[in-house]
Amino acid sequence: MSYDTPDDALVIFTPSGKRGRFALGTPVLTAARQLGVDLDSVCGGRGICSKCQISPGYGEFPKHGVTVAEDALTEWNAVEERYKSKRGMLDGRRLGCQAQVMGDVVIDVPPESQVHKQVIRKSATERVIAMDPATRLLYVEVAEPDMHEPTGDFERLARALREQWQVADVTADLAILRRLQPALRKGQWKVTVALHKGNHDALPRILDLWPGFHDGAIHGLAIDLGSTTIAAHLCDLRDGRVLASGGVMNPQIRFGEDLMSRVSYVMMNAGGDVEMTRVVREALNALTQSIAAEGGIDPASIYEAVVVCNPVMHHLLLGIDPVELGQAPFALATSGSLSLDARDLDLGAINRAARVYLLPCIAGHVGADAAAVALSEEPGKSEDMVLIVDVGTNAELLLGNKTRVLACSSPTGPAFEGAQISSGQRAAPGAIERVEIDLVTKEPRFRVIGSDLWSDDPGFAAATATSGITGICGSGIIEAVAEMRMAGLLDPGGLIGGPDQTGTARCVAEGRTHSYLLHDGTSDGGPRIMVTQGDIRAIQLAKSALYAGARLLMDEMGIDHVDRVTLAGAFGAHISPKHAMVLGMIPDAPLDKVTSAGNAAGTGARIALCNVAARDQIEATVHQIHKVETAIEPRFQEHFVNANAIPHAVDAFPSLSAIVTLPDVSFNTAGTREGRRRRG
Repeated sequence: MSYDTPDDALVIFTPSGKRGRFALGTPVLTAARQLGVDLDSVCGGRGICSKCQISPGYGEFPKHGVTVAEDALTEWNAVEERYKSKRGMLDGRRLGCQAQVMGDVVIDVPPESQVHKQVIRKSATERVIAMDPATRLLYVEVAEPDMHEPTGDFERLARALREQWQVADVTADLAILRRLQPALRKGQWKVTVALHKGNHDALPRILDLWPGFHDGAIHGLAIDLGSTTIAAHLCDLRDGRVLASGGVMNPQIRFGEDLMSRVSYVMMNAGGDVEMTRVVREALNALTQSIAAEGGIDPASIYEAVVVCNPVMHHLLLGIDPVELGQAPFALATSGSLSLDARDLDLGAINRAARVYLLPCIAGHVGADAAAVALSEEPGKSEDMVLIVDVGTNAELLLGNKTRVLACSSPTGPAFEGAQISSGQRAAPGAIERVEIDLVTKEPRFRVIGSDLWSDDPGFAAATATSGITGICGSGIIEAVAEMRMAGLLDPGGLIGGPDQTGTARCVAEGRTHSYLLHDGTSDGGPRIMVTQGDIRAIQLAKSALYAGARLLMDEMGIDHVDRVTLAGAFGAHISPKHAMVLGMIPDAPLDKVTSAGNAAGTGARIALCNVAARDQIEATVHQIHKVETAIEPRFQEHFVNANAIPHAVDAFPSLSAIVTLPDVSFNTAGTREGRRRRG
């Protein structure tokens, strides 16, 4: 690069605004690289990949103080003409590797030509993920062998990567070396390699290679390995697009519905940890094959996976005995991030050379899933006090702002995910997900997954004929219990009243307690869906643990209220803030400040998959988060007991009271088994 001479020109790139002076005849791609402008190229400037398309601007640019002449770039050439005739290119576009600077010019880099393409996550706050994956495709031209320079094909490939892409000291395993010579000769000494370099890798490694120029897709998986469900997103590593998403129930449920019951299973059953490791790996392979088929891709094109999970799942995935996590001081075998070969985890459904990255854990009961939520939602950058609640079998909570961030886990159990509920099921077509109960008639109406109609809307029966009405999922049971409280069917202690007390025959006696009939499908061969007293108790226990964890963090922070609440988790987007507040799941906050982030842990996994620098960021962040241990904190039990009431026995909810008046009812339980239980 030269400066202020008659033989150079000013080049200005938009939207970055970067500028510099370059010698006449400099290719635009070269100028972009020297300035650090975000302009893509896989072929190394040989006019093959067409990823370096740019849009030159001509005329007056007062903002930049330049006038761009029509001949500011060299003329359209044969390479550009060949590409446009075969594959098409928008009028006015040029190839940055072919167009050379001949005068002052303004160059726009369109989004599709930017390496760090933007992926927008639309939720409570929009997020931008800059594409900078650990795995990428590079095209190289390798010198042919020469008897006078006796070097191996791999050494000459490594030299080509160093000279053409500034990739030094590349490594490859034996499988790549076996394929190298045939690929080089078939490609006439030109090959494309899939190169991987994680944030802790000392050397880049070749994962795959193809003869000649290969412009195929490379894919990655972002996996949220939960206690009850396993969710995964299939992403294109070139642009970050989510091609398909899927989920399955975690097969470890059969060994225990919550984490501690699984640890207990390991303690009491020799080889129990080995069996749980086997089934979860099999589930990951099956999910991978399913999601690849949905996305229409070959699973062998998946070269990378990022996994987030809680500490017990973390150890069981890795094949590490989780017993130490079941007793104080809850020591992890390792809390740091891990970069592994997929074959070390028996993940045979993806490419044999694929790499797997596990985010770091925060502490013994606050895992990589909480770290992923922190990466996604960034509480440490918040100006106001935010409580982030990742609702699940083992809830993760983060509280803080840019001054300080606290974290804890709370053993809510699987009730919020539909387990331990009499008619409960996972979120699937046919499951009741929304509930409303008329305050006067006490009659319910509901919506099921797969239909936008309410049960009292015309056409509902036809719309749900295929799926049927099969049960109630987590969001549905939360709304059902909250609606029962608002309709006076449930007293603050969580007791369902009888028909004479509530004024509706839908409150049906079952033994010494009552249940609420939500839907009776028996006439059509369907189920009779009830909300039982046992269901209420399961939800009370779950929500009390969640609320107690939040209050414990607030005590530690020295505050009595939070400015806003973010609900995360697999069904966080489907929880109504009003119903969550009526139930007492979360502390009081203005309802317009209670928002959803959806599966924030999964989003954090996607960020780490698509941007290798984000891995360094979260590894630094976890050391700044202070862990509060609910298992040994006496105040947790106090908060838990008070939170058994709906919404709470002590804490006021002024924001809720402004929009909802909860009935002051108390159902007499004297002489019943429930009454004797309450009296001790």
